Order: sequence, then C-alpha cells, then structure tokens
Amino acid sequence: MACTSASFFMKLLLVICVIISAAISVSAGNVKQEFDITWGDGRGKILDNGELLTLSLDKASGSGFQSKNEYLFGKIDMQLKLVPGNSAGTVTAYYLSSQGPTHDEIDFEFLGNLSGDPYTVHTNVFTQGKGNREQQFHLWFDPTADFHTYSILWNPERIIFSVDGTPIREFKNSESIGVPFPKSQPMRIYSSLWNADDWATRGGLVKTDWTQAPFTASYRKYNADACVWSSSSASSSCSSSTNSNSNNGDEWLSQELDSTSRERLKWVQRNYMIYNYCTDTKRFPQGLPPECNVS
Repeated sequence: MACTSASFFMKLLLVICVIISAAISVSAGNVKQEFDITWGDGRGKILDNGELLTLSLDKASGSGFQSKNEYLFGKIDMQLKLVPGNSAGTVTAYYLSSQGPTHDEIDFEFLGNLSGDPYTVHTNVFTQGKGNREQQFHLWFDPTADFHTYSILWNPERIIFSVDGTPIREFKNSESIGVPFPKSQPMRIYSSLWNADDWATRGGLVKTDWTQAPFTASYRKYNADACVWSSSSASSSCSSSTNSNSNNGDEWLSQELDSTSRERLKWVQRNYMIYNYCTDTKRFPQGLPPECNVS
C-alpha cells in the first residue's frame, strides 16, 4: 500500500511539474505546428513531416512565414542554412515584431553577397517605432554550408543576439536614462526571403543575378522558451514577476551574460563587427544615442 501511494504521488508531482513548465515555455522542433507560411504563392514549403521549412525567392516574388503564437519575452532559437552561392541582392530576415506605427522589433537580417564573399549579419532593435540601432557583423564560418543556430534572448532587462551559443550583441534596458525598451507589446516571430538589391549588397552596387534563381533558405529545429501571449485575456502565460525560478525552467527571464560569455562577446565585436551605430559620430553629429554610453 505504501509503495502504491508513493508511486501515485510521484506521478502526480510529475504531472504538476509538466503543467507548470508548459505554462512558462513552449518547445517545439516541428515547424508545421508552430508557423504559418503567409505569402509567396507556394514558394514557402514545409517538408520532412514538418521538420524542415524552406523559403524561396525568384524574380516574381519572395516568401515568408510567421509564428502562430505571440510572445511577451522569450528565448527563441532557430537553425538556419542561408542562400548559397551568389546570393548578392537577397535578404533573409528573421525577427520578432509587434504591429502598428509604434511597433517594437528585434531583427536579424542576413545580407547576401557574391560567391566567396562573406554574408553580413545585420541586427537592429526598434522601440516604439524607432530603430536606427544597427550593428553589423561577419561570421567566423560559412553560413551556407550547414545549419547554424541563431538565437534571441529577450527578457525585461536585456536583449542578447547569439550565434551557435556565442553572443554577438547585447542591448540593455536603459529606461532609467530615458531610452524606451520593448516590454509591453507582444511580438510574433517572422521570417522572409526577399529581393533588396537597391541596398543589400555593397550599398546596392551589386544587383541580384536572376539566372541563379530560385534562391532558397532553410529552417529547422525551432525552440521557444517563452511567455505566450493571449489576446483574449490580454495576459501572458508567465507570471508578471521577473524573478527567476529554476524549478519552473524560466531562468532566461533574468539571464545575463556571465564572465565567459562576456569575453566571447568582446571577441566577436573585436574581430567580426563591421558597423556599430554607437561609434558613428558622422551619423549623429549632435551626439551619440544615450544608450551608447551605458557600459
């Protein structure tokens, strides 16, 4: 009888833990369950029993998808394999965004290039409709040869962009000095593959070579530990508290860079950053944006 009782309570505890975890996080490798292809007239495809999603671009149109869920804070991971070969003029965008003229947005954009030349990873953060916070990087590997994981950590204190677990950028909450921070508008995940040869490659000097079309980018192994937003109740699946509770799997809600990660961030920015708005004094002759002075 005691063994039966103990077994029952262990099972009950397991069920409770699963329910709590599900309320705080969404984890899914199956892209079909998590995303809708929203445009492209068949150029976006879900393959391999929902495990692989591809977007294609030709001269007539690009394509795109969006998440079924909206989120208010989360840690988002997706594996991407970018357009190979001569991808000049193309942009593969992967980002979080809300809607409206005062929208918030957290951007990864991958700017194509001529064969053999490196991709440019373009990042930006919009708050209340205002962006102009670009940082750009090259990568330390060929992003077209295999899949790599691109991550966005978004919690109430910071946004961290990472590639294969290596942080490349941190945008801190600087509301204390008057800089808005995205924390009240739920966002969906979007991705698109489109032609931007008026600016994407060498400022528009290199145009898209349509003889190379169709151009294709691939996506797999999506994972979101995130607060799912319910529009009907105007609330998220997470507590309003920002305190971490390791038993509930929401450590990311208060996650910050440790000393090792901060050294890796410095390594990337020292060796692979090619543009930083925070050092562009010609662009901001009246003074750099205030968040640029935050250590």
